[in-house]
Amino acid sequence: MSNQPIPVKTVDPGPGCLVRGLYFIFIGLWLGLIWVLAAWFFNLTILGLPIGLAMINRIPQIMTLRPVRVQTTVEVKDGAPVIRQTPLKQRPFLLRALYFLVIGFWFSLLWMVLAWLLTGVTLGLGLPLAFWMFDRVPSVTTLARI
Repeated sequence: MSNQPIPVKTVDPGPGCLVRGLYFIFIGLWLGLIWVLAAWFFNLTILGLPIGLAMINRIPQIMTLRPVRVQTTVEVKDGAPVIRQTPLKQRPFLLRALYFLVIGFWFSLLWMVLAWLLTGVTLGLGLPLAFWMFDRVPSVTTLARI
């Protein structure tokens, strides 16, 4: 029997599609806009950059009630299973910082504007694609694994 940890990806389903859709329409759109504007304001300042990036990483939860994904590891120690949940392992910091400075800063703004336009122009028919786009904002901004 091996003592190697076994990573298991678990997904918390979170609220159902109907609840997420109603939340997005009545709360997520305007709260998300305020949240994004505040995040971009923080990103424009050196001291506020960590807060702004943390806020951008929370956009999927703020706008669409998407649950946070974690990695669950199960190990057997002394015959008993030990379960640990940790955040997903991220790419190297320097790579993410360089990407943010060169591409992520401006591209994520275009990405979010396109998602908002898709929601408004299609009169809600583009909600599935808009949800997917808002869920991917952290990846588009800083290559964060979500």
